[in-house]
Amino acid sequence: MGENGSFFLPEAASSFAGEVDALFNFVLVVSAILFVAVVGTMIYFVIRYRRRSHSFVPVPEKEGKMLEVVSIVFPTILVLILFTWGFQVFITLSTAPPDSYEITVRGKQWFWEFEYPNGVVTANEMYVPLNRPIRLKMSADDVLHSFYVPAFRVKHDVIPNRYTTVWFEATSVGEYRIYCTEYCGTLHSAMLGTVHVVTEAEFDAWLQSQNQDLPPIELGEKTFTQYSCNACHAIDGNRLVGPPLNGLFGTTRILADGSTVAVDDSYLKESIINPNAKVVEGFAPGLMPASLAASLTARQIDGLVEYIKSLE
Repeated sequence: MGENGSFFLPEAASSFAGEVDALFNFVLVVSAILFVAVVGTMIYFVIRYRRRSHSFVPVPEKEGKMLEVVSIVFPTILVLILFTWGFQVFITLSTAPPDSYEITVRGKQWFWEFEYPNGVVTANEMYVPLNRPIRLKMSADDVLHSFYVPAFRVKHDVIPNRYTTVWFEATSVGEYRIYCTEYCGTLHSAMLGTVHVVTEAEFDAWLQSQNQDLPPIELGEKTFTQYSCNACHAIDGNRLVGPPLNGLFGTTRILADGSTVAVDDSYLKESIINPNAKVVEGFAPGLMPASLAASLTARQIDGLVEYIKSLE
């Protein structure tokens, strides 16, 4: 097994992934040996000491003191080895280096939000520098989530109204998938993100680029993609969880209560800020989280409106 992982494990791309994998492999091998030994002994006893006739009476066996000692001492030693090794790995995973770069992570239905020390905020896309410890300070805005990056061997619950922390140091440039591994509602399976590991120079350049202003439509398209709006709203006319957005502006929509509304700038903005105010007929209310708007700036909301208006 190396950086490319193994049959059981994904690619290893963090500084402590090797320690986690070594412990996993040790437990796996020992468990396999014990399984074969126990099952093999059981099969041997079944055959060797089977009752050969109805009149057969086995001779009572005297207990073996050495067998009793071995059956107590060996498992005890094995458990102590696993506890000591596991505790050392736990301490490594739980203690971030003092010079770690801190990123705030917020779990929301159904996307990940990342805030950097200089105020840059992204959704579902986290950029980190290579070979630099990263400490994640995590909380949830709504329900229980779980932050998981298999390649980094990092997994931790993200809980409402409290902070949890994990850290990692990426050792390979590339893109690595983020999963939510705690069922959090309808679109739990779509709550995916990406960690982009880049060089220090590329990371600094990326941070600088995030402060540059984009035209409203481009900003809206970027926001639409970052916040996974395309998971619920198609732009090619298909029906998903929410209504399609292409060709929407300037039309009239029938609402769930039977009334109609003209799709203008005000309606689009209201639907982003308060998605349950005017629900379109044929679509269930409450699927679009109201917390989304709280994550967006006024300029991002205006950009989304302009982007939706541009869809044909």
